[in-house]
Amino acid sequence: MQAEQRTDPLAFHGEGPVWCPSWGGLRWLDMFAGDILSLDGDTVHRRHVGSMVVTVRPRRAGGAVLALQRGFALESTDGTITELGELWSDQLLRLNEGGCDPDGRFYCGSMAFDQHPGAGSLRRLDPDGSVDVVLTGLTISNGLDWSPDGSLAYYNDTATGRIAVFDYSAETGLTGLRSFVEIPAETGFPDGLTVDSQGGVWVALYGGSAVHRYTPDGRLDAVVEVAASRVTACTFGGPNLDELFITTSREGLDEGEEALAGSLFRVDAGVPGLPVREFAG
Repeated sequence: MQAEQRTDPLAFHGEGPVWCPSWGGLRWLDMFAGDILSLDGDTVHRRHVGSMVVTVRPRRAGGAVLALQRGFALESTDGTITELGELWSDQLLRLNEGGCDPDGRFYCGSMAFDQHPGAGSLRRLDPDGSVDVVLTGLTISNGLDWSPDGSLAYYNDTATGRIAVFDYSAETGLTGLRSFVEIPAETGFPDGLTVDSQGGVWVALYGGSAVHRYTPDGRLDAVVEVAASRVTACTFGGPNLDELFITTSREGLDEGEEALAGSLFRVDAGVPGLPVREFAG
């Protein structure tokens, strides 16, 4: 499959696409600019929300939960943003990608700006506002999403070169971390991911100019080619949730190199995705 360019190269570091009907469709991020982008037909709207914004997910009550550089924030239905306080003071660390579990809790990982091995962790924001560290020793905490029945969670720590998988339940949380698919370095590095309604895992390959789909038993069965090397994340959207939207980055590229980098891409996936899981807080 070949992805088509959906927007101009508007983002320096495009990330975190999410489709939510109550938002009117697609939102994604220009991460280092601190901007949330939204698509209205062929028009892209841009809203500045902080010095950095790394993840956004809808709230069940309306609005959104945000991960900023060093802390979480809640957006109300009128657009007011309330920051929940910094999680740490170390300016060498930042939050990165995340997502919501089937029980409405919001997870987000962290990493060092210089990608120092083991400096990152995975945190969980509960609906009551409490925050727990659920995993440590990470390097580039990235994509996280759940299987259709909610019993498995797929996860990327990019530096490991693999897609990992956890068992999941509301009572025990994420347990039993193990390898799901090993990805050779020459193929690219596992970044964001999403799961479709058949349990297929779609992973963005940073440096690989592609998104790969793996069946629930770990077999590669689809490749989406993207006309930009730094593929960062993907999500399902459209009226039938059967379009795959793909974000890309210009980070680390010279001026004039890869003219389409930073664009949003799309492709007909041939299988529907799952509705986005929302934060219960």
